[in-house]
Amino acid sequence: MKQPVFEGVATALVTPFQSSTVDYPKLEQLLDFQLASGVDAIVVCGTTGEAATMTPQEQLGVIAHCIRYVAGRCKVIAGTGSNSTAHCLETSRVAASIGADALLLVTPYYNKCTQAGLIAHYLSIADAVNIPVILYNVPSRTGVDISVDTYRVLAEHPNIGGVKEASASVCKTARILDACGDQLPVWSGNDDEAVPMMSVGAKGLISVLSNIRPKQTLEMIRACQHGDFEKAGRMQVALMPLIDALFCEVNPIPVKQALNLAGFDVGLPRLPLTPLSEANIQRLKTLLAS
Repeated sequence: MKQPVFEGVATALVTPFQSSTVDYPKLEQLLDFQLASGVDAIVVCGTTGEAATMTPQEQLGVIAHCIRYVAGRCKVIAGTGSNSTAHCLETSRVAASIGADALLLVTPYYNKCTQAGLIAHYLSIADAVNIPVILYNVPSRTGVDISVDTYRVLAEHPNIGGVKEASASVCKTARILDACGDQLPVWSGNDDEAVPMMSVGAKGLISVLSNIRPKQTLEMIRACQHGDFEKAGRMQVALMPLIDALFCEVNPIPVKQALNLAGFDVGLPRLPLTPLSEANIQRLKTLLAS
């Protein structure tokens, strides 16, 4: 049986930018907000953190800063995934050496490797580090979907610590858990499926919503953990309009605008992502006000 890296809520944190650089004082403000809210973990430099448009130096700098600032108050999971196994390996080794609690590795994108390629890629990283590797399956972005059979193979490695499953299929989550049992913890990678996925055995949620509503997200997930799925279901339904708005354009465009509206001033997303449309800004303003 593998112990999950965390159980509950991990916030997939945005990266605040000022002009063309990372805004580290603002990053600390965001971390303070999350820590005060009681989240169980923070994911830094993931999809929501715009790692794809950061230089390697920026990425490792942000990871190192978060590890130092959090100082053990919650788990820090470093996004070090890449479509280049060699680059992923190098970044993962550094993140592990500076104190990350775990790594989050998205499936290699654009290359569209085979299932055998996925196994070779992930085992290469897992063999090279001494911290848990969390797989990240998000086929809507990468064009690659990890099969249940591949999960079964990867689950046998002691350093494969689980999966952020964002394939938008609760049925698949059930099949993964049936195939891998306690050898592969699963977390929901989609806010709109958190409660259904936990009802079949997921350990929690890696969340975009908790950037802006951490306490409500935690309350919903804690209800699941305590077996109160009636309460959790009501909260899931009540939060759906805001969740939908946070994905009305490509993540993290809406959540960065939501944080700006809430007074955090995290800046704009980097190109090729563009600012949120005016119509959707008004939609967010209405939802945040309510």
